[in-house]
Amino acid sequence: MSEALVKQQREFNKLRKRLRRNVGQAIADYNMIQDGDKVMVCLSGGKDSYTMLDILINLRDHAPINFELIAVNLDQKQPGFPEHVLPDYLSSIDVPYHIIEKDTYSIVKEVVPEGKTTCGICSRLRRGSLYGYARENGISKIALGHHRDDIIETLFLNMFYGSKIKAMPPKLLSDDKSNIVIRPLAYACEADIARYAEAMQFPIIPCNLCGSQENLQRQKIKEMLQNWERETPGRLENIFRSIQNISPSQLADVDLFNFTDLELEREEASEEKTPFSDDLQQPALAR
Repeated sequence: MSEALVKQQREFNKLRKRLRRNVGQAIADYNMIQDGDKVMVCLSGGKDSYTMLDILINLRDHAPINFELIAVNLDQKQPGFPEHVLPDYLSSIDVPYHIIEKDTYSIVKEVVPEGKTTCGICSRLRRGSLYGYARENGISKIALGHHRDDIIETLFLNMFYGSKIKAMPPKLLSDDKSNIVIRPLAYACEADIARYAEAMQFPIIPCNLCGSQENLQRQKIKEMLQNWERETPGRLENIFRSIQNISPSQLADVDLFNFTDLELEREEASEEKTPFSDDLQQPALAR
């Protein structure tokens, strides 16, 4: 084996180890998978869901707990969708699977005006179909392929266009409390996933329903974040860590923190002048 191939294999091994470590850590931190779980891995045919499935298979085979995996794809009846790709792939790796056939494509095209973003209604229709299947088939966890970058983009989308600080949680209980959604790739960055999917040569199926809409708000956010990361490497990781380290008393939401009942609890003043203890938060007042 040539030196170049040895180096390439070494880099791939590091990448795979890093992704497995990220997924394992996220699962542990949020108690995503428990002994006896039946995990439905939602497979779209994109790089993220293929990577998630591959890593979960490895985890299932080596974890100290027992859990089942079933890959589920929602065939939305998009024209030209290669229906054979996912069944052929899943059969080749011996993973149980099910294809839900539901014509959400026609509904989206009928309801959404030409040129408008289809993501919102498409997402709701998909979620309803997947939630229903999970309830009817004893699924205890629904695994989605959203990664760290998706979570950060959602944070800024909600800030810029929804006036709220809200993202995608790594683990979510549905509103009716009948389904639990997990995001095992929550700690993995998109660049690592893209490199891994390319190296593994997964049979990627492009999404022609919404992926080609270049005027999407999410795409604009993505470009902004990528520019930030190029200018200041590590910024995205810091942003992600910030949503794990929230201080409600330093924000302005009266539902999260009781500002109205704040009262002085001042001890008798000493003769010595003491510096402000919150210089970092209030530099203008402290200096």
